[in-house]
Amino acid sequence: MGAQQTQDVRDGFAALYGTEPEGVWSAPGRVNLIGEHTDYNDGFVMPFALPHTATAAVSRRDDGRLRLHSADVEGGVVELVLDDLTPESDRNWTAYPAGVVWALREAGHPVTGADIHLTSTVPSGAGLSSSAALEVVVALALNDLYDLGLQRWQLARLCQRAENVYVGAPTGIMDQTASACCEAGHALFLDTRDLSQKQIPLDLAALGLRLLVVDTQVKHAHSDGEYGKRRAGCEKGAALLGVDALRDIPYAGLDQALARLGDEEEVRRLVRHVVTEDERVERVVSLLESGDPRAIGPVLTEGHASLRDDFRISCPELDLVVDTALATGALGARMTGGGFGGSAIVLAEATDVDTLTKTVQEAFATAGHTAPRVFEAVPSAGARRLS
Repeated sequence: MGAQQTQDVRDGFAALYGTEPEGVWSAPGRVNLIGEHTDYNDGFVMPFALPHTATAAVSRRDDGRLRLHSADVEGGVVELVLDDLTPESDRNWTAYPAGVVWALREAGHPVTGADIHLTSTVPSGAGLSSSAALEVVVALALNDLYDLGLQRWQLARLCQRAENVYVGAPTGIMDQTASACCEAGHALFLDTRDLSQKQIPLDLAALGLRLLVVDTQVKHAHSDGEYGKRRAGCEKGAALLGVDALRDIPYAGLDQALARLGDEEEVRRLVRHVVTEDERVERVVSLLESGDPRAIGPVLTEGHASLRDDFRISCPELDLVVDTALATGALGARMTGGGFGGSAIVLAEATDVDTLTKTVQEAFATAGHTAPRVFEAVPSAGARRLS
């Protein structure tokens, strides 16, 4: 976030509210390198933060009111009364920042109001956690301004509660933790059961590699039901197998576990994906720590096949990205994010990026799809105060 952009957000706040903000904060979107739909199964994930951020200029209020404005959404300032905030009562973008305020107050933190002006460069609906970025930037700002003393992982937990309960989207803890806790030049190996973290160096450019994000421009909405169905199916699988979460099924015991599920074919597919995906995360960590990032390519591709065939959350556009990229020499590719649209990632030699990008764009044009947005994913810093 450049100094000019920070100043622009400050100026926007001043124009709206007639006074300077107390500060400016940012929180990034994320790409998940590997570990999809494992977080709500107490498993392993490996996201890293993007340079694309939600930015907020914020000041405190002491009158129990919350005023919200986004430079990216048509309309004026939205004013809410804190005591009137009610879960699942808001279907607009304002539910995300309002939900954070609600979650903080529900947890007993003395937040008495705020004026907030937001803007974001995280693509919406692209599977890159634009909502988590909005939540985390507001949580960090209020944590600082009200001197709440919460740790980053605690902020992430509160933001997840805001999304689960207030917004009504049954998401796991990964997105908010990535936005709050990632470090530049690293991927975050996160155990979603105990929230232990390990920063894994991920400097692909130094090795002549690039990781591309291909935003298919197909929008998804997690609260529309399919995500929730997968989550419920995973919980059913854990219950049938007598474990707290699918994390507890060892990879070596997967075949035995699947046999015990009998004719529960849909549950079998979900269980198989989660257990094998956890193993893929551990393989990627091992390969990166041993200095062999090219070798993660086939693991990423395995992950896509599992998401497509077992979890069944891919779509024709995502499959087209993966198939075209692999046919054009990519080291690996897979869909990333919640599914049903959004983005895919492509691991490639730097020298192949232009050809890959052109070939994918041509494939979309031939198929009659909306042109995809392609950009390089650079592991970036997590949430922080800018001024």
